[in-house]
Amino acid sequence: MSPNPGKPAFAAPAVMAVTLALAACSGEADAPVEEPQEGTVPGIEITDPRLVLAAVEGNPAAVYFDLAYEGEKGLAIRDARVEGAGDADVHDVMEYDFKMQMNTANPIPLTKGTKVAFEPGGKHIMVFEPSDALAPGSTTTVTLVLAGGATHEFEAEVREIGEDEAGPTGDDS
Repeated sequence: MSPNPGKPAFAAPAVMAVTLALAACSGEADAPVEEPQEGTVPGIEITDPRLVLAAVEGNPAAVYFDLAYEGEKGLAIRDARVEGAGDADVHDVMEYDFKMQMNTANPIPLTKGTKVAFEPGGKHIMVFEPSDALAPGSTTTVTLVLAGGATHEFEAEVREIGEDEAGPTGDDS
């Protein structure tokens, strides 16, 4: 004789319901859950953020910083916004047709342990149409936009070109 085929179909949901009910009644979690700060992504750490103004007023500025990621979930940076700018774009300097050229960067993947330097002559955020509000000594909010729409905000100090090791295009000046 074969067992009743309907019995296992009802047993699994019943066991699941009892397990969920017991879990809900078990009280608070053992360790407190740390709530992420609004506008940030858990695991992303930004150090040395700075927006460097161009030598010629009206020319694009650039944002540089160091990023470390220790989160468990794989992410990718796909865009950026800068408060006080007409537009911003994640750029990278790469070789094309045997020449070093600056262009919009491909999405930048982040996995646990990733460290990325946004620096002159490499990855950086190009800041187009910087407003007069972006004055040396002030700060601005930089927002990294991740694939899927999550955002990570941080403050960057606004500096004159001479206050940083190189200009927005990577030229030593």
